Amino acid sequence: MNNSTTNSEEKNIRAVIVGIELPGQTGTEASIEELARLIDTAGGECIAALIQNREAPDVRTCIGKGKIEELKDVCEKNEISLVVFDCELSPSQIRNVEEELGGPDVIDRSMLILDIFALHAVTREGKLQVELAQLQYTAPRLIGKGKEMSRLEGRIGTRGPGESKLETDRRHIHRRMDALRRELAEIEKNRTTMRHARERNGIPKAAIAGYTNAGKSTLTNALCDSDILAEDKLFATLDPTTRRFTLPDGSEMLLTDTVGFIRNLPHQLISAFRSTLEEVQFADFIIIVIDASDPEAPAQTAVTEQLLAELKADDKPRIYVFNKIDACTEMPFVPNFDESEGIYACAVSALDGRGLDRLAELLESVVNNGKRRLKLFFPYGREGELNRLYALSAVDDVEYGDEGTTVTLNADRKIAGMFEGFAVTDDE
Repeated sequence: MNNSTTNSEEKNIRAVIVGIELPGQTGTEASIEELARLIDTAGGECIAALIQNREAPDVRTCIGKGKIEELKDVCEKNEISLVVFDCELSPSQIRNVEEELGGPDVIDRSMLILDIFALHAVTREGKLQVELAQLQYTAPRLIGKGKEMSRLEGRIGTRGPGESKLETDRRHIHRRMDALRRELAEIEKNRTTMRHARERNGIPKAAIAGYTNAGKSTLTNALCDSDILAEDKLFATLDPTTRRFTLPDGSEMLLTDTVGFIRNLPHQLISAFRSTLEEVQFADFIIIVIDASDPEAPAQTAVTEQLLAELKADDKPRIYVFNKIDACTEMPFVPNFDESEGIYACAVSALDGRGLDRLAELLESVVNNGKRRLKLFFPYGREGELNRLYALSAVDDVEYGDEGTTVTLNADRKIAGMFEGFAVTDDE
């Protein structure tokens, strides 16, 4: 991306990106490039990008007066209908810039991301979560403003299930938000019940996390022979999807494909999607998918790890999967982590299948890490505990004796702790 206009195929929404670079700030160009992809995902076309170096954002318009004039000139010459700032704007800044430009709509990065989430939400829960996030973010920007209220026409930055509510009666925004929270709480109860059922089954669970468009859904499909929507778009998957995966030793585990991360993810989305993101918190370990073909992979991985830390899921065992090696000119460098610390890594192509056998071996290693051979004896009269064990774990061998039942199994720390009172040694 550069600061000049570019000629390309005409689209419905012609957009200009505006960014500011503050002292000591890095990654501005990469962020602008990413914002251009976000605009494309939303159905628009980025015509130009303007970047201004500043000591601090202008309180009134974010950028300086000279840059505003340059932006106005670019908009008039290129029939621009949308201006997207690569930073968060205050309601007054949006209003002031729109008044200065006299035509194009003005939104910020967060509003664009919220719009894309609204575009891709499919399930009832996903739509409710997006609507809540939009209301949390846009309510203070819409209340009392004429132009923004009149332009709610399904265009970029204004889409979403909640827009008709805002247009017809602003006074009920907070009432609507309360109703959404209640509906999401009911859905969360059902999700918690399903999660507890999976925990009782004792099947290991892994969450597939990573930057948006790193190939998480494609990897899940390749491993589990499933048909989760996988597109070369940002945020193609919003709703978590869980699939069974058979390990090389024949045992099973669960893989949950989660929503992708991105830099400067609006905190309203993290809040609204918390029940969905909790799939990461409750997983036994995390599979972090990295687009090895992207030069920004290190920065994207840092964003992923930061968000995992915010979700309090950064202390779990991890497998770093360097995906898309089919698109690399040379094999990516794969760090040699200390596997005894529960950190693994491998390079794969979810598209052509390279490296998936190695990944399956690593999954098996993580699942079996911490397991030990255990023999348990249940006296007659304690069949309830024995049945509980059967419900929680796979048993390899069963012996029926005169005084009770002896079972042998590979037990993880959790199972070993729950049934330590029934443990026996070979010399007993």
